[in-house]
Formats: sequence, C-alpha cells, structure tokens
Amino acid sequence: MNSQGHTLARAVIADDERLMRDQLRTRLAQVWPSLEIVAEAKNGLEAIEAVRVHQPDVIFLDIRMPGLTGVEAAKEIAQLDLGDDALLPEMVFITAYDQYALDAFEQGAVDYVLKPAEPERLRVTAERLQKRLMQRAGEGSDSVATASSVANSGGGASVQQLLHVLSAQLKGQPAQYLSWLQASVGQSIQMVAVADVLFCVSDDKYTRVQTLKQEFLIRKPIKELVDELDPKVFWQIHRSTLVNVNAISGVQRDERGRQEVLIKGRADRLAVSRSASQLFRGM
Repeated sequence: MNSQGHTLARAVIADDERLMRDQLRTRLAQVWPSLEIVAEAKNGLEAIEAVRVHQPDVIFLDIRMPGLTGVEAAKEIAQLDLGDDALLPEMVFITAYDQYALDAFEQGAVDYVLKPAEPERLRVTAERLQKRLMQRAGEGSDSVATASSVANSGGGASVQQLLHVLSAQLKGQPAQYLSWLQASVGQSIQMVAVADVLFCVSDDKYTRVQTLKQEFLIRKPIKELVDELDPKVFWQIHRSTLVNVNAISGVQRDERGRQEVLIKGRADRLAVSRSASQLFRGM
C-alpha cells in the first residue's frame, strides 16, 4: 500500500511500556488482521528511526514518552525526507489521561487510542485509517485547485496545527507565533511583518523569505521557523517550503502530474511533496 510496493498496510508501534506495546499489537491483530507490525519503538528517537527505515503506512505513538514525547517525535517525523514518492505515515496517538486533547482528535486530523486500548474503539480507529489509506492510494486526479477552493478546504493544515497545539499544551503554555521576522539586509537588520510574507524556502541553515516585492534572508533554518509561524496560515507544502495560504492563487499539476502551488501576483510555482498533497485533498 505504500511507496515501496507493499500491498498490505504496515505499522510501527511506539510506547515506552512493553506491556502496552504487546497489548496493542494483540488487539490490532483482532480488529485489523491484515495489518503488519514492522517495528516497535520504546522512545521517540527509535520511533523516528523506525519510520525512516521502514516507511510504514501508520504509526501508533504514545503521547508521553521519555526524552522526545510522542508529539515531538511526530513533528520530527513530519520533517523527514523519505523521497519524492514516499508518503508520511498516518498518525495515531496513544494516551492515558490527556483529556484536553480529545476534542481536537475527534475532528479527525489524527486519531487517538485511550489506554488500555479497547477493541471496539480500536476497531473504529482501524476503519478510519483504512479509509484514509484507500483515499491516499486513489489520489491523482488532474484537477486544478483555485484560491477559493484552498480557502474553503476545511483547514487542510489541521495535522500540523494539532501537533503545534499539543506540543504547547504538553509544556503547559498556549501556542504563540511570531508577528515579525528579523531579516538581514546588507549589514543591517530589517523587521519584516509575517503577514506580508508570501512563502519561505529553505537555504541550508538559513531561510529565504519572499514578500510581494522583496526577498529577505533570515538566520534561521526552516525546521525551526515552522514551529514559530501559525500553521493555520503557513502550510508546509514541502520539507523545504512554507506558504502563506492567503497568498495561494491556485494549485495545479505539472507535466509529471505533481502538484504545484501558484502565488498571487507572482510567477513562482512551488512544488508540493506527495505527503503534503493531502492538504489539497478533494480539489
């Protein structure tokens, strides 16, 4: 089902408790017999490496693990470069007591499983995942998305947004985002309003920031910048590109069938990675 040619869905389980991993594996076998568990991880770093090596279709992440939390690991996974044709895994968080997050999970951006994993709840999760994986496998129409369809897409950045909110809540503080960026202009520093930024592109350890009339260079990698900009406004369409959704005039496909974002008032065409194409699903 994934980019490596496997027809059956493949999953990774990440939980620091061996008994919880064993229980989840057993109950998944009951509700989703065809699911192949390709790896287990006992912390966030192992989870990231398991995704890099196995490129699973699904990862089950304990929301609280020593070292990197499940949410922090998920943010790192979202930054992985798995190749142009690879899709990032669907994410399911495993939680025992994070009641504050359940309403957000219920919106369907990602799923959750309460400890202990009850078969009936797990069955619902499995059905949701199978539906999403079928949708991903069937994508590839030649449709062109317009600015209005992007604006009305129902919050395509919801996964990214949820990860930011959950990360802040785990630290006991509300999510806060930048309003200004400090950019280098010759020997001086210029303040650039975030609202004026059309898109950002990675440039090694720096990031190029484009406004309607000027390009700026900021001394910060895009991997850090993505955590500091409001994900409801700035969508990560590629591991090296953030785009202001208000600046998108449309989305279309190139001669190879890959999506590109068009920018209002400019000739730029920004490549959309396959894993980010779900932001424009249904257009």
